[in-house]
Amino acid sequence: MTKHHPRTPQVLPAPGRHDRKARRAFGGIDLGTNNCRMLTGTPTASGFQVIDSFSRVVRLGEGLYETGRLSDAAMQRAINALKICADRARRWEIGGSSGPVTLRAIATEACRQAENGAEFVARANAETGLKLDIITPREEAELVLESCTSLICKTGRRALLFDIGGGSTEIAWVRVNCDGSAPDLIGYVSIPVGVVTLTERCANACYTEAGFGRVVEDVAALLRPFEAIHRIAQEIRQGGVLMIGTSGTVTTLAGISLKLDRYRRDLIDGISMSRDAVDDALIHARELGRSGLSSHPCIGADRVEYVLPGCAIFAAIQELWPTPAITVADRGLREGMLLRMMRAARA
Repeated sequence: MTKHHPRTPQVLPAPGRHDRKARRAFGGIDLGTNNCRMLTGTPTASGFQVIDSFSRVVRLGEGLYETGRLSDAAMQRAINALKICADRARRWEIGGSSGPVTLRAIATEACRQAENGAEFVARANAETGLKLDIITPREEAELVLESCTSLICKTGRRALLFDIGGGSTEIAWVRVNCDGSAPDLIGYVSIPVGVVTLTERCANACYTEAGFGRVVEDVAALLRPFEAIHRIAQEIRQGGVLMIGTSGTVTTLAGISLKLDRYRRDLIDGISMSRDAVDDALIHARELGRSGLSSHPCIGADRVEYVLPGCAIFAAIQELWPTPAITVADRGLREGMLLRMMRAARA
């Protein structure tokens, strides 16, 4: 069973040049292990309105697990995508002479892990004009929390937020404040396991019952020290804990559960899925196999190899922290950057 919460961002048609000058635009670029994404928006009373977005699979972390370095081909794919982002930023006059800089570009786990991560960032800056910041796992958790605040504040006393990325998975344990103020980050953990790294290590294992179980147990073992510190399972048994998942894995499972004939963000962002609905979607995803996943309208051939590794990470989270429902968030680092920059601008 699912229920839908209203989404905060709204998509607007691209404005003309006059409108472009009249409204201050903010842009956020997220260069991850697998994707390069950009989001541009203008402030509203309740959040922001999306005026432009961009996403491209760049596979920056391809081969990183084996070599410890970003490959030349992967770096070139990422730089090509960043050049597109820079052009789009100029189109909206972000960071131009009309006001202070309102564009931020970040890099995450692939650049944190790679021996040549800093070298790549310097090259990207020289070739695109974009200043990439390699952010810490804590800031990554904070930005995801920022993007999901409107969902977190709807109910409960605690929230468990997770983001399954390409190169890492972030878990945030959050206090919900009764006075309406922003939630507090109690603790966080980042484990160096994401859909890309798991795919390179053991993708084939996820297609068998025993192999999938082993991967789930390996991921759960990485999370148990965090559980030992915060005793989240006990808090869940006491009630009032909201679980929120923000990642392609979770939104894909939501699309499978809803039996969508194409992916629709407006039907997925903010929905609450019961534990039974989540379990059924996980089972169905595993039953589809490679060919079925590849042809599914919410997945596609370019993402098929990452689905079951992501499901294994998700299953480990669900096994450790069995909440009765999960809220699905199609939002993350880009939205968090925009909200943070807009709040700073108002201040």
